[in-house]
Amino acid sequence: MWKVIIADDEKLICRLVEALVDWEGLGLEIVGKAVNGLEALELVKDKQPNILITDIRMPGCDGLELIRQARELCSDIEIVIISGYAHFEYAQTAIAYGVGNYILKPIKQDELNETLQKIVSRLKDNHKSSLDKENDHQNSRNDLKRLREGLIKDVLDESREFTVSELKQNYHFHVEEGILQAFVLKIDFDPEKTGEPAFSIIMQKAEELFLAGVPPVCTESLLTFRGFAGYGILNYLPERRDEVRHRMREFLRQMEASKNLFGKVEFSIGLGRAAGDVTELADSMEEARLAVEERLIEGCGRMLEGTALSNGIDKQPLLEKYAKTVEHAIEVLDEKEAMLADDHLKSAVMGIPNIRGREILEIVLDAGKLFVLRMGNKHTGKLQQEFEFRCRQCSMVEGIFKELYVLQEKIISEAKTVRENEATRPIRIAKQMIMENYGRNVTLDEVCDAVGFSSAYFSAMFKKETGEGFSKYLTRVRIDKAKELLRETNMSVAEVCEAVGYNDRKHFTQTFHKMTGVNPAEFRRLYG
Repeated sequence: MWKVIIADDEKLICRLVEALVDWEGLGLEIVGKAVNGLEALELVKDKQPNILITDIRMPGCDGLELIRQARELCSDIEIVIISGYAHFEYAQTAIAYGVGNYILKPIKQDELNETLQKIVSRLKDNHKSSLDKENDHQNSRNDLKRLREGLIKDVLDESREFTVSELKQNYHFHVEEGILQAFVLKIDFDPEKTGEPAFSIIMQKAEELFLAGVPPVCTESLLTFRGFAGYGILNYLPERRDEVRHRMREFLRQMEASKNLFGKVEFSIGLGRAAGDVTELADSMEEARLAVEERLIEGCGRMLEGTALSNGIDKQPLLEKYAKTVEHAIEVLDEKEAMLADDHLKSAVMGIPNIRGREILEIVLDAGKLFVLRMGNKHTGKLQQEFEFRCRQCSMVEGIFKELYVLQEKIISEAKTVRENEATRPIRIAKQMIMENYGRNVTLDEVCDAVGFSSAYFSAMFKKETGEGFSKYLTRVRIDKAKELLRETNMSVAEVCEAVGYNDRKHFTQTFHKMTGVNPAEFRRLYG
């Protein structure tokens, strides 16, 4: 029996959940009930349950904190969250912790039982069996899954013609006469705000909705994920074409309906050509990939079909003009001037009649590469990869141009920091030499030899950075140190004079008085 704990601050909800489920029939046993988060957490520690059903809002230790700590205590625990419509933002946070089972109030018996049944199935699948037969079966299923996923990889990477027998023998994808059609489910989101646990839940939900709706009207189907997109292949009879299209639209509609739970995320589907021959499979996939790029102009939440012919835009003049405009910004490291170059490129690109989404993406990616190369950043490859990744996660044109501006601003800012550090390095060396040698006759020529500049150039630089000349700065350091020694030690004035680099006590006293308004002995009486 799988162990269950129910947690809700409303006892009536606890009793309702208990009454709605055929616990024994599902192989489940309620081992504890709690009316607050702290009590529930103690039960989790004590009972080590397989399933926790909890309200998202509770006193003592709220549902989110309970989920987090329960995960730490039982890493494999399955969690079902109960939430009202007003608490969707809490459900989103729970999903970020990897919780994919949620039920909205008022609780429906069918939904609760179906959710628990799916969880029990997962628990059984994940349970490590000691039987070799089960291990062999699991290995076989994993091998089959890898084979079928390999078909998507090869279609994308090789873009070659396939045969029916090859699909069957090499990929276990059994094609029958009819139509082959590829599709791409594009998932756009900010990777910094939606982590891997949440994306795993999104993929799980997509697979669940796809399998429930599309395969029943196909003779063969496949959906697998690469990166942050799902790639699929459909094989169906010609007379079912309209029904397949309807099922695909419904699949997208259901993903859109649930997207609020995942945070800021957008879904779009690109549909390739309906091919009558397996040799056209790679072409269908390429069309699906290009079609989904049109969401940048058409908008997300759509099923995009066909690939209108390219305008045959000559990108070179656009990029050359951008390079010329941004050149001075790079030279003087001016972010605002670089942004103007970005704006000019955007105006020029968006002014082209009937421009395609994929064409805009290509131009902006090329502009970003050009900017990185012109800046000569040592992390060129990494910056280009990150830029392309972020652009491909944008769901609209505005976002792509914003990414170009962010790239420009980041690189220019880093270059400014490097340039400033290089410019101030000699000053830092000089200050360090003064601090370490104020007790002797440290000279300007000695410091200039150390930093490799002429005395005239260095003196001008030093005054510009510190606001005072070298001699005055050295004198201030010596007098500040003398004040410290007079306050904190029993050294005589003569000893202090010598300690801070003065051989002439009279000169020391005059300088001290000039800078403090009192002589050394008076300073000690006042502040010692």
